[in-house]
Amino acid sequence: MEVLQVKKLCKVYGNGESAVKALQNVSFSMEKGEFAAVVGESGSGKSTLLNCIGGLDMPTSGNVLLEGTDLFSMKEEQRTLFRRRNIGFIFQSFHLIEELNVEQNMIFPLLLDHRKPDSERVGELLDILGLTDRRHHLPCQLSGGQKQRTAIGRALMTRPMLVLADEPTGNLDSQNSREVMELLLRASRHYQQTVLMITHNMQLSASVDRVLKVRDGKLQDLGGTAS
Repeated sequence: MEVLQVKKLCKVYGNGESAVKALQNVSFSMEKGEFAAVVGESGSGKSTLLNCIGGLDMPTSGNVLLEGTDLFSMKEEQRTLFRRRNIGFIFQSFHLIEELNVEQNMIFPLLLDHRKPDSERVGELLDILGLTDRRHHLPCQLSGGQKQRTAIGRALMTRPMLVLADEPTGNLDSQNSREVMELLLRASRHYQQTVLMITHNMQLSASVDRVLKVRDGKLQDLGGTAS
């Protein structure tokens, strides 16, 4: 089942001779439960692609469909609600709320949507992510790896169609990077979660199902290898 369809996505900044083509006719799709990595040099268009797929940035042209629903056929308010309910985000800098503990940060997207958290799912996620004994700790009491695990839990809590991870190990040392990646993979497999991840780390990209390379705004599908 295709969860994500990206069709002829273009993003141009500026006009005339100074125009920058950040994305050029990018097209690909992802199946349910697939874990893909987007690699490429700085400035290649990776973050622009992720932001457009997540509805955080408007493409110049093209379509992004999640289970058949076109993100950019909606009005901004509708798109914001759809994004909150159907797309989970994991950022390099965690973006946790400092006044909330681990569990509260994880369930925050549900509370924003006036939905009651499923206590069984909360407990299961805390267990899978190794955070059960940290559930009442504030972000200032956590290591970098624990903060990113909390962010992963928050992204998975709403049972989103798609999780977008922007350099999720970029602020972590090599050991924490490996641990966080293993946990993200484990959670993805357990929940059959579709994940699209940006990374500069080719070692991390070697463990995913598929690698997509962006260069000068154009996308190349490398299949199941980062070589």
